[in-house]
Amino acid sequence: MSVRPTVTVFTENGAQKSTLALPQVFSAPIRSDIVQFVHTAVNKNKRQAYAVNVEAGHQTSAISWGTGRAVARIPRVGGSGTHRSGQAAFGNMCRGGRMFAPTKVYRKWHVKVNQNQKRYATASAVAASALPALVMARGHKIDEIEEVPLVISDEIESYTKTKAAIAFLKSINAYTDVERVAESKKLRAGVGKLRNRRHTQRRGPLVIYGNDNGIVRAFRNIPGVELASVNSLNLLQLAPGGHVGRFVIWTESAFQKLDELYGSAEKASTLKKDYVLPQPIIANPDLERLLESDEIQAVLKPEEVLVRAKTERKNPLRNFDFLLHLNPYAQVIRDQEAKAVKKTTKKNKVKNTAFINSLLSQ
Repeated sequence: MSVRPTVTVFTENGAQKSTLALPQVFSAPIRSDIVQFVHTAVNKNKRQAYAVNVEAGHQTSAISWGTGRAVARIPRVGGSGTHRSGQAAFGNMCRGGRMFAPTKVYRKWHVKVNQNQKRYATASAVAASALPALVMARGHKIDEIEEVPLVISDEIESYTKTKAAIAFLKSINAYTDVERVAESKKLRAGVGKLRNRRHTQRRGPLVIYGNDNGIVRAFRNIPGVELASVNSLNLLQLAPGGHVGRFVIWTESAFQKLDELYGSAEKASTLKKDYVLPQPIIANPDLERLLESDEIQAVLKPEEVLVRAKTERKNPLRNFDFLLHLNPYAQVIRDQEAKAVKKTTKKNKVKNTAFINSLLSQ
């Protein structure tokens, strides 16, 4: 959102004329998720219905041979004396058969979108057009532009010649964006090149006017330049592809009418029934900056640093004292083992003595 109090109005030659208060719609929250959702739905509303012929794949006489002939039970073309006779028909796996689930023209082509969602998305797209970082992120060349949003006096609304429109764009240093669009024109990859959409190109400036006194006729033939009335702003133009940040050139009358169209967070719109501009949930969404602020850091407890004494790691299999620390019963086990070894050794000594004596006596 933009928070500048005033915006400069420029003449058709690029000179400063006056200043205007920034409309409240530019302080609307920029919700890219809502913009993408609404754009996806609204973009479907201009689709043209298509379907395959209802008789496709069924324009032949075929019947199954049934069981007992060691062939699949798919319908087969009758007759004889030709390759076609006996061939499978109708199924989507058959040569010359119909497709699976043939398309119908009565599919649900269009999507209904809530009016408030569409207005929210449009307000977000308008607010994003006032941030140079978002405009440049879309690829627009606005390095030499005096100010964003760019407001021009109503003199350009009476243009009727393209030559005058091009001279105007050059005077405000916006023609570099038009040149970028002209250089981007490429042949479309795919079958679309055969369907009246042979070329692709980027989007250029969007000129929003208050009254059409010839401005549409003057600008409509410039590559990438689009025009829109402020009374019927279109999200598909404000955020092409669902990406906010379109480079917008406003006329003075269109810019002044934004407050009437969208109102503010406190005052309802005068041209839209019961519409109040949406408010951001938090004024500053930069959480990192909030947490690092002096006000919050002043009331936080200092960080406690725990210093642990360095302890030697001991092996209980080699250090018997440490083994007793882990298992106090280890001493009892060791004593039992010692007694068992002592008893076994004593018996062996007795037996060995008797055996030696018997050997010596012989």
